Amino acid sequence: MGNEILRMENITKIYPNGVMANKEVNLFVNAGEIHALMGENGAGKSTLMKILFGIEQKDSGKIYFDGKEINTQNAAQTIQLGIGMVHQHFMLVESLRVYENVILGIEPKKGLFTDKESAIQLVKDMAKKYNLNVDPMARVCDISVGVKQKVEILKVLVRGAKLLILDEPTAVLTPQETKELFEQLLLLKQNGHTIIFISHKIKEVRQICDNITVLRGGKYVGTMPVANSTEEEISRFMVGRDVVLNVNKKPAQFGEILLQLQNVSYTNQENKNILNNVSFELKRGQILGVAGVEGNGQNELAECIFGFYKNVQGKILLNGEDILQKSIYDIRNLGVSYIPEDRIKTGVAKDVTIWENLVSDRIDNKALKQNGLLNHKKIIEMAKSLIKDFAILCKNEQQLVGMLSGGNMQKVVVAREFSSNPELLIANQPTRGIDVGANEFIWKKIVEQRDAGKGILLISADLNEVMELSDSIVVMCDGEVAAYFENSKDITEYDLGLYMLGIKKQTEQEREGA
Repeated sequence: MGNEILRMENITKIYPNGVMANKEVNLFVNAGEIHALMGENGAGKSTLMKILFGIEQKDSGKIYFDGKEINTQNAAQTIQLGIGMVHQHFMLVESLRVYENVILGIEPKKGLFTDKESAIQLVKDMAKKYNLNVDPMARVCDISVGVKQKVEILKVLVRGAKLLILDEPTAVLTPQETKELFEQLLLLKQNGHTIIFISHKIKEVRQICDNITVLRGGKYVGTMPVANSTEEEISRFMVGRDVVLNVNKKPAQFGEILLQLQNVSYTNQENKNILNNVSFELKRGQILGVAGVEGNGQNELAECIFGFYKNVQGKILLNGEDILQKSIYDIRNLGVSYIPEDRIKTGVAKDVTIWENLVSDRIDNKALKQNGLLNHKKIIEMAKSLIKDFAILCKNEQQLVGMLSGGNMQKVVVAREFSSNPELLIANQPTRGIDVGANEFIWKKIVEQRDAGKGILLISADLNEVMELSDSIVVMCDGEVAAYFENSKDITEYDLGLYMLGIKKQTEQEREGA
């Protein structure tokens, strides 16, 4: 380590709408190191990496890789130079086998046809070399999220990458999978590879990385060795102020049962059983965390409660009333708010303004009406107030939501749902794609709702979030309740991972006695 493999000098990128994503940003990475790239949401990390990978073009500045200046026009050219990227949202063909995904576009040939045996052997050899244990013949749709990530890393390595960019690589992994990933990254490092590790998780960065570069507001803040930094210093570097990294909350005062699920089952349109006899209770003044590896029914669970599906078996009781066949409109009117997993798909309307998104769930609100009609002045006043209260970074309330950063889009959703004064708040990945400062803000808001006697169903792939916020925890695996802990302090993050992976499962008697 010590020889510079990557130098990005004074990189500036201004989008056609006038947004300056990067302003004279620097990034210097040594060969053979794991280098963290950190910063708040909207700090310019993704844009900088897209420029490096050839997806975006810089307006000014210079990039040197392996001692030579590069100006790639697309990802294919960048890959040929020895730079690979594993995106946070995997780019795999679900219907193909593992080996087919790995060699897609670079298939070894035997005559006019793909040499299947050579392709499979290539994947086996590369997997063995880097301890990336995968079954080359497995279909991608049948493997876990952790294994999919290994396939993505293999895709990059097979194409000869010397520098790997990993975008939020632990976002959907259990503690066990994260530990295994870190062992694999250290092995890559030992074999001479260089890794840029994009992450919000300060503890993990301090565990695995050698140096940290921080961006803030599209500008370069600085680079520091991990060995000389504390968690508090890194967060201050990122946000520009001191940040509380954990939640100070008083003991919960549980009230009456608010939400009750009794043997809820759901089969999707492909006739796949997604939920199987799910039962639990949520009380007023309680944050009930739902932990699980993504794709184990958590998202469908939230959507069942909120009225997305009609072909659901069992009972869903809100204040003792079965809401299973009610519409989303009716469920909202009963005092349920919902922060969806995918803000773009179901959380916002990108092509309309911020104020229209903020008011979209309350067109019948009498406080916003005058003489039976919506009062535009009152709506704009409400929107301005929410923009201020939830620190939404925008030009004004007239800006299109689609022009906001991902984190500020999420703040629009959170502002709308929190401000509707719900009895039950379903928070599905509430801080996904959100920076440290906004995390702190949203966590405090969730605890405030709990302390006001509301019930919170918290669904999150971030185990730290589940452990910090939850009073009680339900663990889901394969669409079933694998474990229940009345007191979240009764379980460690590591043991939680064992239930999430299906290695451990409580009996019905153990769950009832929890």
